[in-house]
Amino acid sequence: MDNGFDTIKHGTVEILVEEQLRTKLSAGRPLRVKAGFDPTAPDLHLGHTVLLNKLRQFQTLGHRALFLIGDFTGMIGDPSGRSTMRKALTREAVVENAATYTDQISKVLDAEHTEIVFNSTWMDKMPAADMVRLASRATVARMLEREDFTRRYKNGQAIAIHEFLYPLIQGYDSVALQADVELGGTDQKFNLLIG
Repeated sequence: MDNGFDTIKHGTVEILVEEQLRTKLSAGRPLRVKAGFDPTAPDLHLGHTVLLNKLRQFQTLGHRALFLIGDFTGMIGDPSGRSTMRKALTREAVVENAATYTDQISKVLDAEHTEIVFNSTWMDKMPAADMVRLASRATVARMLEREDFTRRYKNGQAIAIHEFLYPLIQGYDSVALQADVELGGTDQKFNLLIG
């Protein structure tokens, strides 16, 4: 019986871990499939369409798309691939950028099987003590396994503490959403695995 694994695998670079995905797809229940998008600009770009199309494939197989707008993480700025700190965005700028996302994704995703969620919903309510507990789940050594952080550290370039929090928060998003599957580009692998 085809549970859609081959459809999902087509066009992917890597699936972590294939056997787990096969098991989840065979479970006979709709999966909650998350993809996150930080609103650093008002328009989704061509690179985003890869994830949107993969979300749509999951929907076609009867699963639920969780379109996460990273309005909280957007204010931090994703450090992935960066040689310097990203300029912080204000909440107002992030909200303004995200305003067009719902309309844009409606051209690809099935609205009835899509939840649009903002990570500020849970992150704005997280007490400082919980943030410290979240931060305690990772070490500086683990964070320095990221090529971009290692390069910056070796070159004497600044790495801010909030940049270390970014992958932890991205991982926590999946926990908060009770996501069964997470989608992301190859540049997001570290962030996805840390959750």
